[in-house]
Amino acid sequence: MTKALIVEDEPLLAAELREELGRIWPELEICAVSPDGYAAWRDLERYGPDLLFLDVQLPGMDGLQLARLVGQRAHIVFVTAFNHFAVQAFDEGAVDYLVKPLDSARLARAVRRVKEKLGSVPVDLKRLVERVSEPSAAAAGPLRWITVQNGRELRLVTVDDICYFRADHKYVSVVTGDSESLINKSLKELMVRLDPEIFLQVHRGTVVNLNAVRSIDRAFGGGLTLHLKVRDEKLKVSPGYAHQFKQW
Repeated sequence: MTKALIVEDEPLLAAELREELGRIWPELEICAVSPDGYAAWRDLERYGPDLLFLDVQLPGMDGLQLARLVGQRAHIVFVTAFNHFAVQAFDEGAVDYLVKPLDSARLARAVRRVKEKLGSVPVDLKRLVERVSEPSAAAAGPLRWITVQNGRELRLVTVDDICYFRADHKYVSVVTGDSESLINKSLKELMVRLDPEIFLQVHRGTVVNLNAVRSIDRAFGGGLTLHLKVRDEKLKVSPGYAHQFKQW
């Protein structure tokens, strides 16, 4: 029986991938789900899987570093939010790649390719790791979705639905038209991956989606206030960020 290890730090995506694999490839044994690179390395040593479904961005040791350590011990299907990186990974010899959010038809195709290669020696991806560091937003494209937690429920929110981000102590609030959720990321981390043509920082603690802005009030003295399309609150623009709205 073929054994696989899922390496994914987003519980919702890991559960979705496991469920879809159970439907598409019921004979596959999922020996473990690893939430980070170090846990995955331990699980690799413990279970000796034939195949890894490996997220590129992981806490601790990332997916690229882990792929280098895996060498020819297992086939790898990369799971990534970045098309640019995924194409490079496939060109270098990874069995296949999946782009987040998951697509069932794409997963089924990846499974077919995996099955075709199971009898061969896995490709050593060290060359890929040497050529490609963790993909930056500039090279790989902007963030398309984010995972938030509401109580015990995890759900995906597309960035198009986000009105603004607001720093809240060590967390960040993700504000949509009808909800607010906390994520354990900083605004600095988010800004690296958000499309700079759409998301602008307007205050030390606020990043706004320009597509969510209905109008701008210009007060006497130059103060700016943003009015949103689907929310009642108004967002103040700090003087240091006001220059971004000269063309509005």
